[in-house]
Formats: sequence, C-alpha cells, structure tokens
Amino acid sequence: MKIKMMDGAGGEAMEELIREILSILSLKTAGAVGLDALDDGATVDMEGQPVFTIDAHTVKPLFFPGGDIGRLAVSGTVNDLAMMGAEPKALALSLIIQDGFERESLNEIIRSIDSTSREVPVPVVTGDTKVVEDKIGMFAITAGVGSATHIVRDSGAKVGDAILLNGGIGEHGFAILSRREGIEFETTLKSDVAPVWDVVKSVADEIGWENIHAMKDPTRGGLSEVLNEMASKANVGMELVEENVPMRPEVRAASEMLGISPFMVANEGKVVMIVPEEYAENAVEAMKRTAHGANAAIIGKVIDSYPGRVLLRTEIGGRRFLERPLGDPVPRVC
Repeated sequence: MKIKMMDGAGGEAMEELIREILSILSLKTAGAVGLDALDDGATVDMEGQPVFTIDAHTVKPLFFPGGDIGRLAVSGTVNDLAMMGAEPKALALSLIIQDGFERESLNEIIRSIDSTSREVPVPVVTGDTKVVEDKIGMFAITAGVGSATHIVRDSGAKVGDAILLNGGIGEHGFAILSRREGIEFETTLKSDVAPVWDVVKSVADEIGWENIHAMKDPTRGGLSEVLNEMASKANVGMELVEENVPMRPEVRAASEMLGISPFMVANEGKVVMIVPEEYAENAVEAMKRTAHGANAAIIGKVIDSYPGRVLLRTEIGGRRFLERPLGDPVPRVC
C-alpha cells in the first residue's frame, strides 16, 4: 500500500493516516494538550530556562546500517538541546512524503521515531504531514524544546581544559557512504546515530554543570569542523593526540580506501565536551557508565598557542594543523 496525494490533503484520508501514526507513537504529551488532541499546537510543562531548536533531515538512503531517517530526526534534535545543557522536554515532527511512498516503510520510520523518543525519553507532542509529487522519498523536520538550569555554550573553552569525546569518529558518514556505494567490510559498519542526553547528564551529575565549559556535537564536517569552530569562538588553540581519538577499524579502512579523512566525516551520536583538566578522568568515567559512552576518551587539550587553530599530534610523532573542510565530503548524511 502506497501513500497518495490525498493522504496529505486535509480530508478523511489524511486523518486516517495521522491516526495510524498516532497508534504507533507511545509518548505524545508534555502538558495539558498533546498530540492526541490533534489541535494546532501543544502545551509543554517545564521549569528552568527554555531552549529551542529545529532540524531538517534529508538523509539518503532513508534506511542505513544502524538507523534510519526517523532515528536520525529524533537524535539530531535531542542532541542539539543536550549540547546546550537542556533536558529534552518535547518534540514537534513534520514529515514531507513523496506520493507513492510505501506505507509500511512510513510505519517502520514512525516505529523508529517511537523507540528513539522512548530511549531519551521525550514525547512527540505536535506535528504536520505533507504529501508532494516530487521524487524526494521523505524529508523530516523536527523541532524541540528543552529545559536548562545552566546553559552551556560552544564558546567556553579555556586554556588548560581537557577535550573529551564519548566514542569513535566517522561511523555515521562512512556507514551511509558504504551503503550508497555497495562497499563491503569484514564486519558491518553501522552508524552511531543515537540521542546522547544520557551521556551529557551523567557527566553533569558527576562534575556539575558549571564544570562543563563547552559542548558541541560533531555532525556535518566532523570532528575537524567542530573543534576549529570551538577554538575560533573561544580564541584559543587546541591540540589533539591522534592515537587517543577512538576509531573503529572499519572506519580506518574506509578512510584509506576512499581517501576521505575520518576527522571530516559526520557523526550523529557523539559529543565533544571540554572540561577543566582536574575533572577530565571523572567525566570520562561518567561517560563510560552510559549506553553511548563505552569508548569515551580524553583526546586533547586546550592550549594558548595558535588561537583559532587545531593542531594534530600524529601517530608517527609529527604535528600538523587539522583544517576545516571546504564542504561536506559525504553529502546528504543528515
């Protein structure tokens, strides 16, 4: 059974489609008015300072090793909230679906949205659906609101701080590229796509929000883009130790085969966190206690030389600048 234009036209067919989606989603309210009401909006009960974000997702293919556009949509928005120290409270979801899209594929994506939102947990409280003639497959737009008691910015790195990462780099971008190009490895390379609020909260509970100086998720442009941006905003230098950066063998193999630096490839389940050096070990241990932080590591430090630049101490003992990518080496990954 396929999605038809009338499924997005506002009549009985559209109401039937929405009811089908509603029957799959478990978490649908964050206040007095939720998704079940099918009103023009929803209410959200929360304390603390509100943080708001929005994401558009155009990943190709829609289903990839380790995830799909549904898991990506929830994780991307949850992670943007988490990077500012905000506990996710509610999501809004808008789907733009191609005429002729398989209904069971849509339901599979909704089931993925449901399981990922329960993983956080965070409810989907309002949304919108459109059906279009263009051959797009599906686009997913998610907006999220969170509550923060202490706002964390991406510009707060200080000289002497440690740079932490909760796991291996390059997994999302290379997993999608391998599926697109039919590249096989000895073991399946899976995307790291996941919501990482648990990682952030674990560290905050361990060392205190005030000791998380900066955070950012290394999505498009990868670790290189994010660290250069953070260094530039804080007007500090950063030095990475290459051998300390977690990396799966499959990622290393893909990088060598395709000539693409893993430092410039997108991640969707990672957080770069900058904390005072004296709290670094405790923070890493807190990361390792979570579902998405088993391979956490201290990967570098903030330095006073080369402000706005990132220096990589290589495995062979040399040093070079880790430059920002000119563009995304793997387009349409998020």
